[in-house]
Amino acid sequence: MNGKRGELQMGTNQNGMRQFCIAFIATFFMQALVSGDDWPQWRGSNRDGIWAETGLVKKFSKPEIKKKWRVAIGSGYSGPTVAAGRVFVMDRLTEPDQFERVLCFHEETGKPLWKHRYPCEYRNVGYVAGPRASVTVDENLCFSIGTMGHLKCFDVDTGKLTWEVDCDSEYRISKDRRMPIWGIAASPLVYKDLVIVHLGTEGSSLVAFHKKTGKEIWRSLDDRAQYSSPILCRQGEQDVCVIWTGDNVVGINPVDGKPFWKIPFRPRNMPIGIATPIVENGRLFVTSFYDGSLMIRLDNEKPVATEIWRRSGRNERKTEALHSIISTPVFKGEHIYGVDSYGEFRCILAKNGDRVWQDDSAVPNARWSTIHFVENGQQTWMFTERGELIIGELSPDGFKEVSRSKLLDPTTQQLRQRKGVCWSHPAYANRCVFARNDKELVAASLAEEMP
Repeated sequence: MNGKRGELQMGTNQNGMRQFCIAFIATFFMQALVSGDDWPQWRGSNRDGIWAETGLVKKFSKPEIKKKWRVAIGSGYSGPTVAAGRVFVMDRLTEPDQFERVLCFHEETGKPLWKHRYPCEYRNVGYVAGPRASVTVDENLCFSIGTMGHLKCFDVDTGKLTWEVDCDSEYRISKDRRMPIWGIAASPLVYKDLVIVHLGTEGSSLVAFHKKTGKEIWRSLDDRAQYSSPILCRQGEQDVCVIWTGDNVVGINPVDGKPFWKIPFRPRNMPIGIATPIVENGRLFVTSFYDGSLMIRLDNEKPVATEIWRRSGRNERKTEALHSIISTPVFKGEHIYGVDSYGEFRCILAKNGDRVWQDDSAVPNARWSTIHFVENGQQTWMFTERGELIIGELSPDGFKEVSRSKLLDPTTQQLRQRKGVCWSHPAYANRCVFARNDKELVAASLAEEMP
């Protein structure tokens, strides 16, 4: 009897252990499934347009994506960023006076958490809808820069202003006639204890401040400003800050601002580069509306760079290779995918810029037509200027549209003649997409529905 009781007790213990293991595995699996990634700065965690999350919807079930929440905001081109359970964005108000604002919302509910507004009169700036740059989040601090160069640092939790610099006054941007025609647009880049901004003034084209105090640490270059945001890459044992200015593509030591290398890329008309430099397998690519494409070889052993090729058509309509404007292309293996000057979706060879194919179905044919690309595994998520989200697959054989659905209405502050555009880059975080136009910021779940 005692033996049977012992066997029964052992069997009960084994069943209990089995149930515990099953519950533990299920809990672990669910935690892994619901965990996600933030989008703390321009084009994601590494500024490379890579979205690594899994468990996403494979195909949209309706012609319009259901919103988790939506909140009213003012106009602007500043794309949202997401970190620490918060969503950050900038906008502009013009009544009763001109203000720029930095806004912070709860990621799950859209509830306003804090806001900071400051007077900002736009002077000699085109496309006045609002701020261009995305807010950069680093640990408990976030950094914003407005169209006229107001650089600010805030406490992420409270919105308390930690420090600020009026870069227009401090670095004589307007006085020296170095304010870009579309204003300051490059998003701040954090490197260790520094925050680096692109201003475009003589001797101070790039300026680094201590991220906790706002004290200037270094200034570098005489180049004019452009609208492209700086990125970080690695050459050998050296971190390199790459900035595409209005005159050159430059690799800089982010510690002291001293240039490692410089490749001239002077525009034929005016500085107009917006697309971010992209890096793949030791090569760096930039593309401009008027000036076409430039491919650069990055030495893998030391911070040295050389030009591989450049190609430019006769004008913005008669183009070669790729003449992008707002849209940053995708660099995959030996091919580059991007949107040409009038919305022509193209694939080109990385080795020389030759065209492989062109597709006109993704976005309407119009001047400066735009798609914001984000890579997710084998698929590419494409946010078009019509406010649509496309799940697509890109290959040298062509563009395959898997699914398309409307996310939000186009912005009408600019280009009313073509019923507005969506030019702000969305954020992808925690299996959701966050996007804005001139009237609202929206959040929508992109998580795969569980059976």
